[in-house]
Amino acid sequence: MGAAVREPSTDDLIRPETRFPLIVRSTRTSLQEFAMADLAFVLTTIAGFALVALVAKGVTKL
Repeated sequence: MGAAVREPSTDDLIRPETRFPLIVRSTRTSLQEFAMADLAFVLTTIAGFALVALVAKGVTKL
């Protein structure tokens, strides 16, 4: 078995500061793009339900 650690390490660098930034900024997707995607989803869902309603209405007339 390995030796047990008896004293804490005095080196307080867990992660080197130059390796990775603490804050990663991504400007690829903006809030406007998310809003447009949400709007497209809502409109597609409403159109889908409208189509189902029209088909159901047509079937009841048969």
